[in-house]
Amino acid sequence: MYREVLSITDKAAWALDYTKHLDDPDFRTGTPDRDRAFLRDLVAFYVIFEGMWFYTGFAQILSLGRRNKMVGIAEQYQYILRDESIHLNFGIDVINQIKIESPDLWTNAFQEEVRGVLKDAAELEAAYGRDTMPRGFLGLNAGLCEQYMHFIANRRCAQLGLAPVFAAADNPFPWMSEAMDLKKEKNFFETRVIEYQNGGALSWE
Repeated sequence: MYREVLSITDKAAWALDYTKHLDDPDFRTGTPDRDRAFLRDLVAFYVIFEGMWFYTGFAQILSLGRRNKMVGIAEQYQYILRDESIHLNFGIDVINQIKIESPDLWTNAFQEEVRGVLKDAAELEAAYGRDTMPRGFLGLNAGLCEQYMHFIANRRCAQLGLAPVFAAADNPFPWMSEAMDLKKEKNFFETRVIEYQNGGALSWE
């Protein structure tokens, strides 16, 4: 879809630019500029990809699951979301440990740069929400997803010890937190899905 949907094209181009050092076998740390480049890429990979960009898509599917629609795939998304939250927390711990061990990297100028990266990423995700939900559906719309991105971006800033990048916003999807707190364990690859109707019998009203 990156060839057809502008917001996905923009996200893909942004992602390539902000993870190029992680993908370069010849890249080495050891100078302040290279160390900051590595740290910037860690922020992009863990905080933005796994801690921001997946969340609009998750909210869309999990919202359907809460309404008893597409419940099988919604349950699978719950497990994926739980894994992503673990990856996010691991990445934030790594970034904050680097800050402790190398405080000279975390200059005021670099902090402002990281805040700008988070803000840009949130705006890219809000554009994705507008492209994927031009008219909204079942109580979910692009405006709520943009508000959610503002809430998430500010929360990620707080986890990194940064000032927020948006005005304070309430969480429009408090049930997303519940979705991450799965207590049950199941091999869903071996679970038989019996709840779906065939395509001709689906009704969205």
